[in-house]
Amino acid sequence: MLRCPNCNTHDLGRVGTNQFYCWGCFIELCVSEGKISSVFQVEEDGTLSSLDDLFLSGGQDSLTM
Repeated sequence: MLRCPNCNTHDLGRVGTNQFYCWGCFIELCVSEGKISSVFQVEEDGTLSSLDDLFLSGGQDSLTM
C-alpha cells in the first residue's frame, strides 16, 4: 500500500491517473512504474512547487512505495 514519503500516512487520495494527494501534509505524488517519480507541495494558491530535491536527492530518480 502506498504511503506518503513525508508523513508516512496512508491518508492518500487519487487526484488523477498515477497522481495522489496526501491529506496529512498537503503534498502531491506522481507515480510511475510502481515508484514515486515526483513530489510536489501544493501552495495556497493551488500552484505546485517541486520537492524532488528533498525526496529524490543523490541521483535517485524515484522512491519505492
